[in-house]
Amino acid sequence: MYHDQATYTSESDAVREPLLDEKGTATVDVSADSPLPDDLTRESLTLPNPSEPEIARHYTRLSQMNWSIDSGPYPLGSCTMKFNPSFTEDVAADPNAAVHPARSDRSTQGILEILYRLQDVLAEIGGMDAVTLQPPAGAAGELTGILVAKACHEHHGTDRSEVVIPASAHGTNFATAATAGYDVVELPSGDDGRVDLDALRAAVGEDTAALMLTNPNTVGLFERDIAEVADIVHDAGGLLYYDGANLNALLGRGRPGDMGFDVMHYNVHKTFATPHGGGGPGAGPVGVTAELADFLPTPRVREATDGDGYERFAPPESIGKVHGFHGNWLVLIKAYAYIARLGDAGLSDAAAKAVLNANYLANQIDLAVPHGPFHHEFAATAGDRDAADVAKRMLDFGVHPPTTKWPEMVPEAMLTEPTEIENKASLDDLAAAFNVAFGDDAETLNSAPSRTAASRIDQVGAARTPRLSWQALHETE
Repeated sequence: MYHDQATYTSESDAVREPLLDEKGTATVDVSADSPLPDDLTRESLTLPNPSEPEIARHYTRLSQMNWSIDSGPYPLGSCTMKFNPSFTEDVAADPNAAVHPARSDRSTQGILEILYRLQDVLAEIGGMDAVTLQPPAGAAGELTGILVAKACHEHHGTDRSEVVIPASAHGTNFATAATAGYDVVELPSGDDGRVDLDALRAAVGEDTAALMLTNPNTVGLFERDIAEVADIVHDAGGLLYYDGANLNALLGRGRPGDMGFDVMHYNVHKTFATPHGGGGPGAGPVGVTAELADFLPTPRVREATDGDGYERFAPPESIGKVHGFHGNWLVLIKAYAYIARLGDAGLSDAAAKAVLNANYLANQIDLAVPHGPFHHEFAATAGDRDAADVAKRMLDFGVHPPTTKWPEMVPEAMLTEPTEIENKASLDDLAAAFNVAFGDDAETLNSAPSRTAASRIDQVGAARTPRLSWQALHETE
C-alpha cells in the first residue's frame, strides 16, 4: 500500500530536526542519554510517507471495517450506544464555547448561566435538591456520590462500613464501594428478578452506609416495591443511592427523588445523548437531597449573592474536587442542548419510545425472554446455546449484537437495549438477525462471523498484546 517510507535514525548525541532526502527517508539524531530503559528505546523509526489519496483511502477503509451507531443499531444492554444528534456537536463547536476555565466569573457569565441552568434542570428531572456537574464520567459520578454519602455519615458521627449492592448491579457499583473503603454486601435477587425484600432486611443494619440500586434494574424490570425498599434502608440509618444508567426509561414519568433516593448520578451519555466511551471526556453529574448538598464537590454555581449574574462557590462541608474546574464543559453543554431542544414533552416521549421499543423487540424474537414487561432493556437467554456464538453470528447480518453473558443471573444472557432512536424496520432487522442466528446449526455458529473484516480473534491476546502499528493492516493487504 505504501510506496514511500520515512526512516528516523539515531546517529549522535545532538538533537536536530529530521531531514527528508529525495528518496523520502528522514533521519533525526537523538540524545544517547535517554532516561528510558533500553528495551523502550530504539535507534531508528520507519514511518509511511503516503500521498493524500492513500491517506484518505486508508482511513476510510478503517472506518468501514468498524461498526458505529452511524452504521446501524448498537443495542448493547446496560452500556448502550445512542445516536448523538449533530446539532449538539455544532453547539459545542461554537467558538464562543471555547473559553479557558481559569477565566474569572465576571468574564464567563454565559457559561456559568448554562451550568446553573443545567444543574437546575437535572435536579428537576431527578427529583433532587442540588447537583454537581464536576464528575467526568458515570463511574466517577458513582464514586462522588458514595464519597458524599460517606462524608455525611462521618459528619454526623456514624461509623458505617458496608454498602449493599444487588447481584445484578453494574460492576462499577462494586468497584465504587470498595474504592470508597467500604465492604461490599451482595444482595441476591428474588425469583422475579427484583430486590428480595426479606434478603434486604437481613442484609442491612447498623453497619449499612448505603444501598446502591438501579431502577429499572439491569434486566429492565421496575422495582415495584421501591418505596418499601427505601423505608427498609432508611430505617437502618442508611442512604439510598440511585445508579442513573437507566434513567432514560423514566424521563417525565418518574423521579428517583420521589421514590426515596438520597443521591444519584446521571449518565448523560445515554440519557441525554452525549458521546459514550472510548476513553475520552465524559460527564457524570451527581444529584443529592438537601441533607447532602453541603458535601458536594467544589465549586458549584449559584446566582451571585450581590444579585448580579452568577458565581462559583464552595459548599461548606465539601468533599473537595473530583475533577478540574467545572468538569467537562463541552460535554455538559451538549447535554444541556439536547434537553433544551427536546423539552419536557420530548424527553417524556423519548422515555416512552425506549420502553415501547424494548418490549416490541422482546416480543419479536424466538429466544426465551424471562419475566417482563420491560422498560428500556431486556435480558434474553440463548438457553443451551453459547450466547457469544449467537452474537458473533448476528454480525453476519449487518447488525451489532447485544451484551452477552451478563448479568449472570440470566443463563447465557443476551442483554439488549434498542433505545428510543430505532424505528420499526430497524427493530425488525434486529429481530430477524436474532432469530436466524438462534436457529442456525452448531457448525455455522462456531465458524461465525464469516462476512466481517475479521473473524474469530484471540480476545485475550488482542486485549493484552494489541498490535497498534500501521504495519498490522499493511501486512494483511
